[in-house]
Amino acid sequence: MIYIIRHGKTEMNGRHVLQSRSNQPLNEEGVRQAEAARDRLKGIHFSHVFSSPLKRAVQTAQIVAPYAEPQLDERLIEMDCGPYEGIDLYALPPEVTLFFSDFIHNPAPQGMEPLSSVVKRAGLFLEEIRSLPGDILISTHAIAMKGLLEYLTPDLGGSYWAKDIGNCTVYTADNHGDRIGVPVRMEEEG
Repeated sequence: MIYIIRHGKTEMNGRHVLQSRSNQPLNEEGVRQAEAARDRLKGIHFSHVFSSPLKRAVQTAQIVAPYAEPQLDERLIEMDCGPYEGIDLYALPPEVTLFFSDFIHNPAPQGMEPLSSVVKRAGLFLEEIRSLPGDILISTHAIAMKGLLEYLTPDLGGSYWAKDIGNCTVYTADNHGDRIGVPVRMEEEG
């Protein structure tokens, strides 16, 4: 089984700014979110743990699977938002508002990584790891996670781009080596 988790909350998440590739650590709430995810996944011993190289994703992986050293993979890094990194999410420029309003039909503004690039690198990563035995944890970011989910569900026409993926949301997918199943959101307890 493959488990894909978005990192816990950071100060930049709390300030509602576009975090992108800023290398921010988890804040106290983010640590608690990762601990709650660890508790939900406590019956699983991950054979392989992969993470984006950014601190928030690495910390999340280390909390969820403290017995394993995460293997860092650049393909799991967040979408490059270029000149828009750090902008206020409540005061977006028109071109970013248009892009965020309909990811499928509006291309990324100039200077941002195209979504097709996010899906491509996500797919290359998944194809490389799918033959690994045992349970696999992947710690990543919201848009990078959507890229992984989109790669696994090409027939859904981009439906994951519009989904809200909160901090420490987990999706699971059966992994049979020759193919990876359709991802399912893991419900939170309590």
